[in-house]
Amino acid sequence: MAGDNNNEHNHDDMQDGPTDEYGTTGGLTPERFMKIADKFIDIANKQNNRVPATDLHMIFLFAATRYHAHVCKNVIEAEDQEKFVEEMTRAFQEMLRNHLADPSV
Repeated sequence: MAGDNNNEHNHDDMQDGPTDEYGTTGGLTPERFMKIADKFIDIANKQNNRVPATDLHMIFLFAATRYHAHVCKNVIEAEDQEKFVEEMTRAFQEMLRNHLADPSV
């Protein structure tokens, strides 16, 4: 299944998200970061038994962007929302490229 979480992640090469003022990981260790990410991958894999992956990936993207909007507006209270959008877009592109280059995906 997509992104099976066999816990063989290379934490040295792991991109644990953006590191600017908008996207810090809150001091999470790479191991803790991956453990939490793996929980989301597990949800996706379970849903994929009933929902086509072509629909599911857009559902997860919608949910992620909805949560990002909440964080931007209510947690960070970013004055420059466009800067936040640009940073999250850059982070998404970097993470996606890294995963696409990963032969284990």
